[in-house]
Amino acid sequence: MLDQAALAALNHLLRGASWARARLAPFAGRAARLSLPPFRLDFLISADGLLTAPGPEREDCDVEIALPVETPFLAMRGSEAVAKATQISGSAEFADALGFVLRNLRWDFEEDLSKAVGDIAAHRIGGQLRSFGAWQAQATQNLAENVAEYLTEERPALLAKRELGAFSEAVNQLSDDLAQLESRAQRLGS
Repeated sequence: MLDQAALAALNHLLRGASWARARLAPFAGRAARLSLPPFRLDFLISADGLLTAPGPEREDCDVEIALPVETPFLAMRGSEAVAKATQISGSAEFADALGFVLRNLRWDFEEDLSKAVGDIAAHRIGGQLRSFGAWQAQATQNLAENVAEYLTEERPALLAKRELGAFSEAVNQLSDDLAQLESRAQRLGS
């Protein structure tokens, strides 16, 4: 049931992106697997570039894209972090096309929303949602900076970078001084 919902959502996005369907159409009949533990989505590429569920007799796949369990957290750092942690196996040409489509497929929520509330309202709601998202990102960054400052300046539970650098230099100087002292002691003992 979850597979059908995921396929329906991906096909909705693909219907709005003719470039993506054209990129996938040459791979009609090929099977792919997208896994994000504990979930797994198996699908076939249809002749029109959409995704269909494979029959029960189809267990193999031409490409497998395995996302790590921590993908939701990596996604907060950006799509590049997710891409670096993703493991892809199988047909290189098919994997490249599928990866390109999945990386660049975007939901135009304003278009879908405009069908329900009209173009102007959808545009305004979209603007408010983007503004809210930007505010959340800024608030998260401010919170992280304030917590870091509190832990390094107010209640020194962590070392600031400059203090860590100074400590490291002092340890290196002490090590050099100790080596010189040992050298002198050996010369006096001889």
